[in-house]
Amino acid sequence: MHSQKKSFMDNLEETLIAAILGFMTLITFANVVLRFTAGTWFGDYMKEVWGINGGLIWGLEATSVLFAWLVLFGMSYCVKITAHLGVDSVTNLFQAAMRRKLVLLATLASIVYALLLLKAGWDYYANFANLPATTGKWFPTGFEEMRPTSYRSWYEVDRIPMFDWLRFIEPMINEGEAYNKLPRFIPYVILPFGAALLLYRLVQVFVGISRGTRATLIVSHEAEDEMNEAAEKVEQET
Repeated sequence: MHSQKKSFMDNLEETLIAAILGFMTLITFANVVLRFTAGTWFGDYMKEVWGINGGLIWGLEATSVLFAWLVLFGMSYCVKITAHLGVDSVTNLFQAAMRRKLVLLATLASIVYALLLLKAGWDYYANFANLPATTGKWFPTGFEEMRPTSYRSWYEVDRIPMFDWLRFIEPMINEGEAYNKLPRFIPYVILPFGAALLLYRLVQVFVGISRGTRATLIVSHEAEDEMNEAAEKVEQET
């Protein structure tokens, strides 16, 4: 059996999720080591050479940001692999044709929710990126007029330091002013991007259910039944 070639979006999600988990693990591990070695030769060396005294002061904030990224990437990825939990006890009472219509209706409601989330995520992010927010209460009807007094790109995070390799953005978005800490529009970009990715995956599900290539939006009991049957078979063989 030939394996199905993964798309660019599949590779992007899986790579970023793995990278985020790796960075969270490394930062947490480094913080534990630094805290337990404070006052030792290694701790003194880290303090003198790297200026690190007893731990990474930005470690907690960095892992919190990465965890938020992981959640927002994970919600779309779980839609793709049918990993979201749900209750299907009501829909299973109906025949297959009616059940399919109910699943389509639930997916359509999820798409509406993703659209609302995308609008809210963009409007919140735009406040920190010198970009216009959308007009309209529920769904975007256009873009607001930008004024110099509405620019908020100078907002910084609390503790994560600014990386030198990112300073090329300062003349483009911060009028040449240097950042002491990482500007908020960088970690906050996951808000509209994650919502857009969720919307993309939900539309894929809707199309798949409409064409009959996919049966459900949530975890199916069929997989659980198959696992139980496999376990029973193993017991019978032993």
